[in-house]
Amino acid sequence: MYLLGLGLILLVLKYIEWGPVALWSWWLVLAPFALAVIWWAWADASGYTKKKAMERDDKRRDERRARTKEALDATYQKRRR
Repeated sequence: MYLLGLGLILLVLKYIEWGPVALWSWWLVLAPFALAVIWWAWADASGYTKKKAMERDDKRRDERRARTKEALDATYQKRRR
């Protein structure tokens, strides 16, 4: 995502011909987009994307279990009194 943001910034700077970016080659300005495509292809092929999604799901599940356990414990404490 950072590469995409950098690419957009460089593209705008090149388009409005601002500062040193105006003198750069278009290949250099468009390189972050190519790198983003390469990154996404690698992340999908290596399983990195799936691993991160599973970690998010596991964290969400653990937090949900902790909230449920706390709620059940609070209910149990009320009944004992």
